[in-house]
Amino acid sequence: MDKVRLEDQTYNMLAQRTLVAILILPLGMMAVAAGGWVLTAVVAGLLAYAAWEYDHLFRLGGYHPSTPILILGTISIVLARHIFQFTGSDLLIGLLVITAMAAQVSAFERGNQNAALDFTITVGGVLYLGWLGAYLISIRSLPDGLWWMLTVLPAILIGDAAAYFIGSRFGRHKLTRRVSPKKSWEGYIGGIITAGLGTMLLASLWHMRAPVITPEKGLIVGLVISILAPIGDLGESMLKRSFGVKDSSHLLPGHGGIMDRMDSWLWAAPIGYYLVLFLWI
Repeated sequence: MDKVRLEDQTYNMLAQRTLVAILILPLGMMAVAAGGWVLTAVVAGLLAYAAWEYDHLFRLGGYHPSTPILILGTISIVLARHIFQFTGSDLLIGLLVITAMAAQVSAFERGNQNAALDFTITVGGVLYLGWLGAYLISIRSLPDGLWWMLTVLPAILIGDAAAYFIGSRFGRHKLTRRVSPKKSWEGYIGGIITAGLGTMLLASLWHMRAPVITPEKGLIVGLVISILAPIGDLGESMLKRSFGVKDSSHLLPGHGGIMDRMDSWLWAAPIGYYLVLFLWI
């Protein structure tokens, strides 16, 4: 009975994940294709909600990061990346750090004994979500950015899907015992191979529209991202397990929250950006 119940739960979760993906993916594709302010607004909105989830996670542990600075700081970094690229980013980050410190000094004065930790949690959240997430804007701003984005992001989607199905069927050796014990080395390796080949195939299609993108480059992008970006998934799992929760929120049935969906993207975006920038532009 337990095995049947587990299989039913797995089927129901897979059905929910598939339905949500079918509804969301076309909207995401339209935002990527539109670029400009449309993509910026979508990315800013998603990251702002992720910042709220991040804030909520730490509050479950008894901490009190500066919620307005987390959310508004994340949004400001995304907007600044769209308008100015990296020009003036040092000034913006400096202002956010100073503001976060001032807010927590005030909180300590009012009796918050964890204000020093809350300061680091606030700054860490802004940098992790805002700074890394803004690389989604940076990729789209590259020459042939649309096609590079349609190479980088699918590497994550293909790798994650392959790792899930291969790990569920053939997984025997745990990738991690504490952080995410359901993930296996078999799934991880299968995800790398599938992402490399799948991204190479996509790049061969994009090559007809953007000659700079070749199958060989697609293979490299797919392999590098599928090797490194899953650490972002493990990192978010670490945060959730630290506070005893399964999902960052219940916004997306079968998927969890925005942080649950963007955890690997936050690694893939800067990795993909600098891979393209340093090797091929």
